Amino acid sequence: MRLFLVDDHPVVRAGLVALLGGEPDMEIVGEAADGAEALRSIAARSPDVVLMDLQLGEGVDGVEVTRRVRGLPAPPQVLVLTTYESDADIMRAVDAGAIGYLLKACPPEELFQGIRAAARGESVLSAKVATRMMRRMREPGPALSAREVELLELLASGASNREIARRLYITEATVKTHLVHIYDKLGVDTRTAAVTAAVERRLIRLP
Repeated sequence: MRLFLVDDHPVVRAGLVALLGGEPDMEIVGEAADGAEALRSIAARSPDVVLMDLQLGEGVDGVEVTRRVRGLPAPPQVLVLTTYESDADIMRAVDAGAIGYLLKACPPEELFQGIRAAARGESVLSAKVATRMMRRMREPGPALSAREVELLELLASGASNREIARRLYITEATVKTHLVHIYDKLGVDTRTAAVTAAVERRLIRLP
């Protein structure tokens, strides 16, 4: 199977090349250090599976790259491989079309099995991620949408309504509507309380 690596750390990419190169059924056909480079190269290389980190420095992040890659004709499967495990990261990645979510701390054999499963079109989740998703499904009360979680993360970074609207390509009126829904779901009535509640429930991670 043909693999493409997207990670902004050269040492991580080199380690993955060395690790995966020992598997007879896996071939690394390309790698990228940032989102723009990934988007330019993936369509040309036609991989079967893309291993995607979420944080790629400046520019397009791994979630947006995943969304665009999955929109390609005959798209490859995208398997997230990252250190981040917040509900927000998981929800955004899955919502963008990732078939799986593994943590970089996973054993090599789990990574190998995950890649092979992803190539077959099977969902892949590390044990910790699966536990978090199951717990979230069991939590009472209305769940936040991926967009609401994304908005909360921007809120936590101190962004104003105008900045949030610009970052998410929506209007300020839509931002206010989302905030009303978030406040209602979390049982709060201020921006600060919403962020505090989201952090306590581990829905987001602070920047």
